[in-house]
Amino acid sequence: MSVKVAIIGSGNIGTDLMIKVMRLSKVLEVGALVGIDPESDGLKRATRLGVPVTSAGVEGLVSMPGFSEIEIVFDATSAGAHKHHDEVLRAYGKRVIDLTPAAIGPYTIPPVNLDDNLDAPNVNMVTCGGQATIPMVAAVNSVAPVLYAEIVASIASRSAGPGTRANIDEFTETTSKAIEVVGGAQRGKAIIVLNPAEPPLIMRDTVYCLSEDADETAVEASIERMVLAVQAYVPGYRLKQKVQFERIGHNNRLHIPEMNGDFTGLKTTVFLEVEGAAHYLPAYAGNLDIMTSAALKTAERIVARSSSEKA
Repeated sequence: MSVKVAIIGSGNIGTDLMIKVMRLSKVLEVGALVGIDPESDGLKRATRLGVPVTSAGVEGLVSMPGFSEIEIVFDATSAGAHKHHDEVLRAYGKRVIDLTPAAIGPYTIPPVNLDDNLDAPNVNMVTCGGQATIPMVAAVNSVAPVLYAEIVASIASRSAGPGTRANIDEFTETTSKAIEVVGGAQRGKAIIVLNPAEPPLIMRDTVYCLSEDADETAVEASIERMVLAVQAYVPGYRLKQKVQFERIGHNNRLHIPEMNGDFTGLKTTVFLEVEGAAHYLPAYAGNLDIMTSAALKTAERIVARSSSEKA
């Protein structure tokens, strides 16, 4: 029997997630799509697909006849709006999966720490850049302690909707913190680039890790295993080129303002590409695909955990 879910946000991310649940999930059923603009493409599409809709926001969701049957609610709006949504939904005991950078619940990156957060009433999916790059930081950190990690996420400007644009500051802050909390780096830094190129380019990410000295073969193998783990739910996720290494010696120390003291050790550079599955938007919107795919995987794991406990 399927578990009913609601999706708040009828924009790019919410609509893509709705279609993913409908096409890919065997355990989830879309019980509602929630928006605030009755003329939005997402709500119109949901109506055509037979999904119950409301344009009255979270209050409209609570008033829907089938609200009591909803067990999990995805929030694909904005960090500011999510705070209110979380307060409302907690009062009704709903499990919340947050696709905004609000970071009320624990940061969750499926191949790194998903099972640690299955009991949390609210889990945070960090950001698209975090979902793409933090697994690489964690992979390096599993071999050698990462002292500093910096990521640069470049996404097609056309794939960035109003919510993404309104949350640029939260994106960098949340991703930077999650690089440390989930990725394991002592210090983290995140940069996002909205690439205006036409035709739009697919998502590209660069990950720089400064770690204690380590065997390059072991680090590369760890990265490749992690890439396979992400590809299990995001097929378009891949290394753009071979992992690069540089040894920083005492005669060539690096000084980074975010670090205390100069650095010597191993610099690892990972170049990634994320091609979207094009369930709703074109393939260049890999930033949306990895975010919604991670949220879907998280929800399905929560359901699997709940089912095993009931059994």
